[in-house]
Amino acid sequence: MRDFAGRVAALTGAGSGIGRALAVELARRGCHVALADIDESGLADTVTLVEGRGVEITSQVLDVADRAAVFAWADRVVTEHGRVDLVVNNAGVAAAATVAAMPVEDLAWVVDVDFWGVVHGTQAFLPHLETAGEGHIVNLSSVFGLVSVPTQSAYNAAKFAVRGFTDALRLELEIGGSAVSCTTVHPGGIKTNIARNARMHDSVHAYTGDGRGARDGFEQVALTTPERAARQILAAVERNRRRALVGPDAKVVDLLSRLPTGVWHAMVVRGARRRRH
Repeated sequence: MRDFAGRVAALTGAGSGIGRALAVELARRGCHVALADIDESGLADTVTLVEGRGVEITSQVLDVADRAAVFAWADRVVTEHGRVDLVVNNAGVAAAATVAAMPVEDLAWVVDVDFWGVVHGTQAFLPHLETAGEGHIVNLSSVFGLVSVPTQSAYNAAKFAVRGFTDALRLELEIGGSAVSCTTVHPGGIKTNIARNARMHDSVHAYTGDGRGARDGFEQVALTTPERAARQILAAVERNRRRALVGPDAKVVDLLSRLPTGVWHAMVVRGARRRRH
């Protein structure tokens, strides 16, 4: 996809953050948008921001963990817009806890949304993209899909899974000579609400202080605005990148991920121990 004018894009997690910024940027470029989010109020606000730009807009309150609902939404998008060209599986949640203390319900919540939501969106829309004769899938991983960190085992597991799933999809599409392609996105710290809305277990306090401190700390080191992230993601689509590192911190983490595992782990352990004392 070299341009977006006149295309149709379907985006999950469109009620805030990167999803909202992508909706606005795509509409600015003349792309019709089908927006989905579980947050009805946030979704309505995004629709308001996109309106008046001369593009067709549809919206759907959607839980991406609900496979049947995602497939029904994909069919509705094609019915209402006539086609779909770009799919962005962006919806995400977070939970922080040690492995020993993490409630299984929180682990399931993160994996259901962050990984299975990507699987559902990919499988629901892929046949429609193939029918259109071209198209692109964007799946949101994270820098936590590049390196593992303490108290983030659920998020790490889901985001590593997204990375592996999307890399395998890219290979299959290329082997099959498909006109559809895909990109894995690894954002660094983006100024969104994901940390503010994360489920924070008491077990993280030994590593990061109280939950509020952990959330505030993330927001202080979040270097990239959602708007800048959106532009970088769309540039990766235009260039058919296999992987997009969003934000300067993502590039640093990518370099760190290439260190021997023992070296990276030793750095994390030393840093965590210093914070604990």
